[in-house]
Amino acid sequence: MRLHRLDITAFGPFGGTQSVDFDDLSAAGLFLLHGPTGAGKTSVLDAVCYALYGSVPGARQNGQGMTLRSDHADPATRTEVRLELTVAGRRLELTRQPPWERPKKGKRQGTTVDKAQSWLREYDAAAGAWKDLSRSHQEIGEEITQVLGMSREQFCQVVLLPQGDFARFLRADAEARGRLLGRLFDTQRFAAVEKRLADRRRATEAQVREGDTDLLADAHRMQQAAGGDLAPPQLAPGDPGLAEAVLGWAAVARSTAREQLTIAHCARAAAESAHAAAERELDDVREVARLQRRFAEARERARKLEERADAHRADRERMERGRKAEAVEPALDLRDEAETAHRRASADEARTRAALPADAGAASLAAAARKALEELGGLASARRAERKLADLLSERAELDSEERADEDVLQDAEGWLADWDTTRAGLQARVEAAQEAATRAEQLAVQREPTERRLRAARERDRLDRDIDEARADVLRLAERAGEARTHWLDLKEQRLNGIAAELAAELVDGRPCAVCGGTDHPAPARKDAGHVDREAEEGALTAFQRADEERAEAERRLGDLRRALAAASAEAGDTPTDRLAALAEEVERDYAHARRGASDLHPAQEALLHAERERDRRAAARQEAAVRAATRNTRRDTLERERAALEEELTQARGEARSVAERAGQLELRAARLAEAAEAVRAADDTAQRLKDADARLADAAFRAGFDTPQAAAAALLDAAAHRDLQRRLDAWQSEEAAVRAVLAEPETAAAAQRPSADVVGAERAAEAAARRLQRTVSTWDEAERRSAALDRLSARAAASVRRLAPLREEYDRVARMAGLAAGTAADNERKMRLEAYVLAARLEQVAAAATVRLQRMSSGRYTLVHSDDRSGRGRSGLGLHVVDAWTGRERDTATLSGGETFFASLALALGLADVVTDEAGGVRLDTLFIDEGFGSLDDQTLDEVLDVLDALRERDRSVGIVSHVGDLRRRIHAQLEVVKDRSGSVVRQRTTA
Repeated sequence: MRLHRLDITAFGPFGGTQSVDFDDLSAAGLFLLHGPTGAGKTSVLDAVCYALYGSVPGARQNGQGMTLRSDHADPATRTEVRLELTVAGRRLELTRQPPWERPKKGKRQGTTVDKAQSWLREYDAAAGAWKDLSRSHQEIGEEITQVLGMSREQFCQVVLLPQGDFARFLRADAEARGRLLGRLFDTQRFAAVEKRLADRRRATEAQVREGDTDLLADAHRMQQAAGGDLAPPQLAPGDPGLAEAVLGWAAVARSTAREQLTIAHCARAAAESAHAAAERELDDVREVARLQRRFAEARERARKLEERADAHRADRERMERGRKAEAVEPALDLRDEAETAHRRASADEARTRAALPADAGAASLAAAARKALEELGGLASARRAERKLADLLSERAELDSEERADEDVLQDAEGWLADWDTTRAGLQARVEAAQEAATRAEQLAVQREPTERRLRAARERDRLDRDIDEARADVLRLAERAGEARTHWLDLKEQRLNGIAAELAAELVDGRPCAVCGGTDHPAPARKDAGHVDREAEEGALTAFQRADEERAEAERRLGDLRRALAAASAEAGDTPTDRLAALAEEVERDYAHARRGASDLHPAQEALLHAERERDRRAAARQEAAVRAATRNTRRDTLERERAALEEELTQARGEARSVAERAGQLELRAARLAEAAEAVRAADDTAQRLKDADARLADAAFRAGFDTPQAAAAALLDAAAHRDLQRRLDAWQSEEAAVRAVLAEPETAAAAQRPSADVVGAERAAEAAARRLQRTVSTWDEAERRSAALDRLSARAAASVRRLAPLREEYDRVARMAGLAAGTAADNERKMRLEAYVLAARLEQVAAAATVRLQRMSSGRYTLVHSDDRSGRGRSGLGLHVVDAWTGRERDTATLSGGETFFASLALALGLADVVTDEAGGVRLDTLFIDEGFGSLDDQTLDEVLDVLDALRERDRSVGIVSHVGDLRRRIHAQLEVVKDRSGSVVRQRTTA
């Protein structure tokens, strides 16, 4: 990696734009970066790191973002860092702008924050122009890390050798030294192996303990099933011999339960026999008691029948008289009907004669009714005249109403037509305003679509920015998953290849040649161990890896689609922020809606004007028509008045004393109706009286023939339907009861049981209940013994299966625990208590010490040599010790015993050696530019010369070294210089390369 040019604007102490030409400075191989304290020497290195990684080194990393901006900068100048460098044969240019809080544009008050921006370009030598690669922070960071092969921490330790860091590293303890080396050499995968082994050990240990806990739980369940008499083994989960003790105890419990089951079975059989005998005896006693009760009940029923014999004979006699009276019932009904009709006719006659002469007969009443009807017919002509007079009066009233309505029409028309000119002028002004609004709406409609299209594109641009961030995260996650799947597949493939002998041995058959060696004798074929990997497992892992890799490729394709969509949206929307476009679109839409509302009134305004013109014509015509109707009405009113006088004279003669012809006609109609009704009532009363007399004669004759002295006696003997049914029911019940009693008393078994002593049912029931209780107890004992035996058999089989299942798991736990202890440095086999990660770092530290010794011997005139030590220090772990060998004494000593100057050049040698090793570890990327920050003031002149000779020797590898120092002697020794000068308006840089 070689730096070419650095441009700094409004960054750190630099208020304006400063440029550094590293090609000019690096031509001498060694250049000096100097200036007063606080001028900004380290800020130059910070700018290099920020351009590459988007953040600044070490503790200053918290100052990134908007705080990187120079307080001396003009408010309108944006902070920017641009770095041009060559790495891995590619010439790149990185430009970064941190977030910027700037004043709002235009007349708006306040500030707004612009997002951070990044650009990565590559110089195309063939085209002779720069080519854009990316504007994504994440993509640029990934590209730089991949090209340099170093993270930001590694770069800051290897290229920007920091103030005091390596002196602390030189004197640090093993733990602190391990943390720094772990960051530089990325040994997280070895720490991950340690963690994975520890997690696997804990998981398998938890599974073993869980299995033992389940086994003890089964033992306690067996104790509960056995009744709690036998105590299970008193062992804890994980104790040796637990499985054997539980299985032996379970065998004893099963044997005891089977013996108890046999005893309970015998007791149950005896109790069942005794219970069956008691039940048979109880059935016999209950049958005798039932027959005795039946006989006693029959005797009691016979006694009650004897007591009701007189009442039964009376019921039979009454039933016989009722049957005779049924022959007289039709004559009785006929006489009742005739009597009812006669009473009704007599009442009608009395009612109709109330307003008529009392001695008038039916004939005279009919003649008077006919005379009233004849007089009523003579009033027909008067009725027509009366109806015509009413029509004339109604027509005259209508004429008066029409006259009043026409007066209202004339008044309304005159008032409306007086305001016509003002109304027409207002409506024409409304139409013209709506036409102007329509024209404005058409102009705004042309602007709406482009504005809305840009706003949609801007929102799509913002959404795609978020989607691209998510898509990048998905790509990284899926790439990591695919890497893990590939590693898992390769691990399984390696395991299968290691155990392929067992897989081939499984196909060997005695007498057949081996597919590998051709021999027919197979004395000791390989066996598959518990963790053997077969073809199916390997192919399954391969399929999982291919699926994960396809998902990664699909995520990358989706990311590319999103980027293309973002480019299209950005081209459509431009650089204008979304909120500004939204405000512009809202303003255009608001004006357009206002114009549309005004234009929407055009048609209603035109319709209103047309309607007003029609209304004017209608009202003028209505005024003229009202005048014509008034003249016609006057003529018609005179005609009606003459006809009314003639009709009233005719009606006065026809009414007589009544108020109207209709009233007179009603009087005649009512009189005729009353006379006719009275005549009909007199005739009906005469007819019903004759029918009643005939009905009495027939009733007397029917009662005599039926055997009754009078009709009243026949009526008294007659039974209604309810009484007949009740009497018949009593007679039938008597006969049924009598027959049932005779049948029971005639039964031989019932009579024989009545001769025996009373049955003792209570004693027999008590004996049966006692036998049932004994049977229930024996059955319960047998059921419980059977359940106990079955439960013990089931739990024993479950415990045995658990023991078999736990055997391979316990073996796996023992193996994993040994490996985890060895990797973690806690196992007894690991004598130096060295962790796996520390072992790898120790190897790297040994390489660093060897590389550092080459330069340290030159700087110390051959006196000092750095050596790696894997001895333990105190109670800590071993593997990361660092000592210095003093050639003058021939003894090793601690690096803390070095003087200040010795510590500096030893730290410098260690830093340069570490840079070489990290460079090789990063894939051999050449580091053509290095920076060393401070520490030269602690050296004497001779040592300073030797150190500078070592640094100058780096040019042999085509490197350039920048020294950051205050030492004045270095300004005389090093001619290529970059001076940082501070001022009240901000710092500036001055570059000098001549002697």
